[in-house]
Amino acid sequence: MIVDGFAKVNLSLRVRPRDDSGYHPLRSLVQSVGWSDRLTLLVAADDAFTIDGDLPAEEDNLAWRAVEAVRTEAATRSRWSLHLHKRIAVAAGLGGGSADAAAGLVAATRLLRTPAGTAERLAPALGSDVPFCLVGGTAWMEGRGEILTTVPLRPDYAVAIAVPPFELATAAVYRHWDEMEGPTGPVIGGRSLPPSLRGFDDVGNDLLPAALDVRPDLGDWMDDLAERWDRPLLLSGSGPACFAFFADEEEAESAVAAVQGARAVWAGVPVAVGVRVVGE
Repeated sequence: MIVDGFAKVNLSLRVRPRDDSGYHPLRSLVQSVGWSDRLTLLVAADDAFTIDGDLPAEEDNLAWRAVEAVRTEAATRSRWSLHLHKRIAVAAGLGGGSADAAAGLVAATRLLRTPAGTAERLAPALGSDVPFCLVGGTAWMEGRGEILTTVPLRPDYAVAIAVPPFELATAAVYRHWDEMEGPTGPVIGGRSLPPSLRGFDDVGNDLLPAALDVRPDLGDWMDDLAERWDRPLLLSGSGPACFAFFADEEEAESAVAAVQGARAVWAGVPVAVGVRVVGE
């Protein structure tokens, strides 16, 4: 079973203070993009897990945890060989680990022919972005990520993404957001947005002020990139990946070709799914 899992960008991310359970409820407009990891899952004599890319093959990897969750749910003794070809930048706010988990859930539930809805039921325990990454496309994500409302949007834009040469820990950014007493992020609107997004009045990211305070050089990076691209930038998730809208894929590719010193860059178009089965 060969499955692609797609990255996401947060077009809007509004965060609320911690609730009684210690989590930050959120409301986010999320969009899948064509940057993907590829997962291959096969029945084997013994368990094996390998990765190509910038990650060690450890058992706490979300892809492996996902297939293990399905195997436990199905109460099977099947042994699997799992290979993950990692292309999405890690620790960047792009949901790469969640995309891998979603791909693992789809691959394992298909191999075992589990009842419908198994993947969706297991997804929330694996991470707040995993339910969305199973569905993909465009959706409002609320609560801890488990409440999804799909949006019938036909994106009329391409995206350029640039990841600075450093990482931001999600927990550290949220903790600093709390310490700053919950600032709101700046809003992008009007002609700075593609026509399909101009009906949304809260395109922005509440975590941006905290991310800039945790990592001041992110501000320098974003200022330089905004000047180079001649348009405003958005932060995806807790960062540090930054992105901007372009008219088409060719224009976005030209934009990322001009970026210097990035840890990773990508240019392409939104996609309508979070996971795609490539081969069985």
